[in-house]
Amino acid sequence: MVYPDATGWTFYGPEHGAPHEVLGVTEDEGGNLWVAGGEEGLFLLRPGASTFERFTMDDGLRPYGFLKNGIAPVGPKYLKVLSVAGGPAGTVFVGYQGLPDCESNYYTPGAKNPNSYKSGDADKVTLTETGIDVVHYDISSGPGVVGEESGGREKLCSVLRIVWDKKHGHLWFGANHGFAWGDPEHTGTPPDCNGQRECSGVMEHAHPHINAKDASGHVFRLTDAYYGIAVRPDGDVWFGGANRSTRFRFMSIKTPRDFETARKQTENGSAIKNRIDLWPDLVDEVGIPGPSDRVDDLVSGMALMPDGSVWVSSFARGLAHMDATGVVNRYVLGTGADRFVSSLARDLADDSLWAGHRWGGGLTRLKEDMVMRYSQALGALSYHPVWDIQSVGSGPERRLLVAFGSESGRPGAIGIYRGE
Repeated sequence: MVYPDATGWTFYGPEHGAPHEVLGVTEDEGGNLWVAGGEEGLFLLRPGASTFERFTMDDGLRPYGFLKNGIAPVGPKYLKVLSVAGGPAGTVFVGYQGLPDCESNYYTPGAKNPNSYKSGDADKVTLTETGIDVVHYDISSGPGVVGEESGGREKLCSVLRIVWDKKHGHLWFGANHGFAWGDPEHTGTPPDCNGQRECSGVMEHAHPHINAKDASGHVFRLTDAYYGIAVRPDGDVWFGGANRSTRFRFMSIKTPRDFETARKQTENGSAIKNRIDLWPDLVDEVGIPGPSDRVDDLVSGMALMPDGSVWVSSFARGLAHMDATGVVNRYVLGTGADRFVSSLARDLADDSLWAGHRWGGGLTRLKEDMVMRYSQALGALSYHPVWDIQSVGSGPERRLLVAFGSESGRPGAIGIYRGE
């Protein structure tokens, strides 16, 4: 593959041992570069190396959860690495795709299949002298954990984004249907845990759901695809999904880290102001919107700014800017190809904002009052979807990591930007 000769950029692709499909890219505190390579697995470029290493289920990756007594589901397993978040030196948190019916299979009479409802979830992967050590996060609840679902709960399976909050010691998973908490210090789930919170390393799940109507008038719960995660300085977290966004008050409630109390402040009827409709529906949640009333937000990313405000990107509607209280005060990039924003990041060097586009837009940067476009500099890569952007390091050591996905049979690439 021929890469653009762009100032400040370094590119890696399959000729360097990188995957054909690049869905996410991150760096741990030891400078190891990790890549979510879809069905090809997890990839690693060590500092100073020129060739990537590849890890799959044969090396210990575990894209499936535990049955009772810690045993694995029976049947062929599916591997697709969707997301990565760098942790301490030598450690990366990895999110997986679940099978197509994983969200509903647990609740389907006569079709319940552990190989489906236990697919996906996340791992903590740590380098060792001989390979990798893997600790799995089974994002589910066992019997008796959730009052209204005493038989257990299996809803979250595809982990779309992961954020490590080092300051407060939290790990956050944005997934299909909702979001969840993980313990970054989790050392493994004992065989007799059976989905209990004190031993599973997870607390799940919450979502700013609303009721909606389908074309026949049937009312159902509407919640999906939490790609947006932004941790506030106080440890509360902004989450953005396909339909609504919320401030998850995990640390600012009376007793911090009480997941159930924080969940109620997002989900209860009295918490309607904490279910934020960024691009407003034509009918609010009290009116129960139908198909023609909905303007789905389709959030693809969130970026917290130093003043406490939050930029939110949409797969279809551009950018929205919320103040620190969750009030939207302006919209940007809402027309043409600009509006298809698939990833978002704050630049740690100068607090500018980088937006990656899905359809032929390359990268756009908002810096002070300027809108800077990088499509020409990226050449043919500007036509590839930008699935992930992460900013790491600070000052002259800052690096912008960009995941360019594959397009029309052409392989994707990892881009590293060290320019101003």
